[in-house]
Amino acid sequence: MPLRKEAANLEVYSAQEVVAHFAKLSYLTACERFLFDTYLRRGTAILDLGVGGGRTTPYLSEMASRYVGVDYSEEMIRVCRDKFRAARLQFEVADAADLSSFADASFDAVVFSFNGLDYLAPDEKREQCLGECYRLLRQGGVLIFSSHNPRSLFLDLQWDRERLRTLAAKVSQEGSFLFNLTLGMLTCGRLALAVVRSFVKAIPRACRRLPTAAFWKGDGFLMDPANGGLLTHCAVPDRVVAELANFNFRLLAVLPEDHPRRSHLYGTRWFYYAFSKD
Repeated sequence: MPLRKEAANLEVYSAQEVVAHFAKLSYLTACERFLFDTYLRRGTAILDLGVGGGRTTPYLSEMASRYVGVDYSEEMIRVCRDKFRAARLQFEVADAADLSSFADASFDAVVFSFNGLDYLAPDEKREQCLGECYRLLRQGGVLIFSSHNPRSLFLDLQWDRERLRTLAAKVSQEGSFLFNLTLGMLTCGRLALAVVRSFVKAIPRACRRLPTAAFWKGDGFLMDPANGGLLTHCAVPDRVVAELANFNFRLLAVLPEDHPRRSHLYGTRWFYYAFSKD
């Protein structure tokens, strides 16, 4: 079953409308930018796994002396080659679980963004990919990736606190009793609205996740309804850190997807990770 579903994942990422969607993406999340700026050194060799339509290519290639983008979807790689024609940029079709075309210790950093690691199935393929990442990294090299959280239920509990302060300031001078009273009332109202919206959105997520072993064990496979359905591996941070420790990776950072905002285990959709090969 997992093998059939993984083949279905590749079909999804080869579909014309999905490829076209990913080809248009050009942003980095705040968390990605922070991790790249913190842990990637300029002038190094970077392997961009699951490159998709090249969303991360401009930023990563600008800081790299050597940049290689890899994806198992031939259509995605075709898009990247059309978009980025600089001779120094290399794009290859390859399975992330088999990177034998690259020599040992040939990269300073491996990046697997957009939770790409989660779409490898069964577990052995994900483990093979991690082993390949370790093999390809030089000593002191960095692995950065993100992974879904199986216990993510309550979304959108965040709001723009500065906007509330701006609204309160229209009523009275900041710091005054009336300002603080207004801000408190606005905050309570916005909190109540966020809680209601979050619980409404949590109902279908809970119906999909609570019956699964992945939710209760902290790792396993779920069906993500995105793009028509994707077999997706999910794991809580403790499980991810333990798995990477089996490959002798050392943890550098775990950050929620909405970094720098504060988050919690039952609200974060996915976590970003940075590990080093020591």
